[in-house]
Amino acid sequence: MTMGKQGLWGVGVGLLALTSTVFSGLGSMEIAVANSPVNQLAPRLVVQKMKTLTIVFPSRSDSTDLQNKANNVAAFLSKEIGIPVKAQVGDDTAAVEALRANRADVAFLSSRPALKAEQLANSRLYLAEVRKNYSGRYTYNSVFVVPKNSPLKSKNSAKATLEQLRGKNMAFTSPTSGSGFIFPVSELVKQGFIPNRDSLDSFFGRISYGGNYSKALDAVVRGQADVAVVSEYALFPPYLAAENRDKVRVLHKISGVPAHGIAIDDDVPVLMREKLINALLKLNKSENNQLLTSLYNSTELVRVDHNRHLKPAREALKNAGIEP
Repeated sequence: MTMGKQGLWGVGVGLLALTSTVFSGLGSMEIAVANSPVNQLAPRLVVQKMKTLTIVFPSRSDSTDLQNKANNVAAFLSKEIGIPVKAQVGDDTAAVEALRANRADVAFLSSRPALKAEQLANSRLYLAEVRKNYSGRYTYNSVFVVPKNSPLKSKNSAKATLEQLRGKNMAFTSPTSGSGFIFPVSELVKQGFIPNRDSLDSFFGRISYGGNYSKALDAVVRGQADVAVVSEYALFPPYLAAENRDKVRVLHKISGVPAHGIAIDDDVPVLMREKLINALLKLNKSENNQLLTSLYNSTELVRVDHNRHLKPAREALKNAGIEP
């Protein structure tokens, strides 16, 4: 981030601090500043600094026509916050790079890219998504899936259950997937089967990567793998065809995988950030909710603490021996 932006931000904070009052809501802060002659320049320094705002919406396999849907959300947010909002579509890597290079201000990100965005751009998650098929509201399960007629059985401990996978053919989702690789590998390390991700070959008979949830599950359905690891919501369409649902079952689950969320760059001034967050939360209202659900099938956005929400992902990466 540039020193010029940080310096201007410091001036704005200093002026706002002269109000000597802590306000709990954005509206009360704006009123107080407007009524204070000493602070009449503060909103100009802090809010007018931003003339436009760019949001990156990563492409996901369960979302179609994403650009148009993202444009609709951007139009809604633009009306709410009072400046033009531009929607861009790209993958997680492109989203993080856009935040780092100051080509974007906000991005919808999964946990590992969110940690990378923190590292490279000092961005933080402020909101997380809720889905009907998340077992933990804004956390979900990573699941080991086997054929329904598999001889592998769920036992009374994770260690006993996962011990059965020794020498079996494993289909991971991808080496970058949280629920489809990082959390399962972390679990294998925690149970003492391997020291890190580099020793997976010493435990499994064969390893493959589907590239996405659907292909990893197809490997199990077609008998090409003994087990696959995916997110719990991947056991439903569009990832798993309805006719294949009764051909697989969950052998073991790992809870607490952080839901995807919305990261905001540190260059976004605090008043604008709160205005944006409040506007995003209005997508939870029934009259606006279709705009949100059309993106990624999430039904609600909730405020989260960045460090608390991403702590399980940090620990899983550390266990697996993977850099954030």
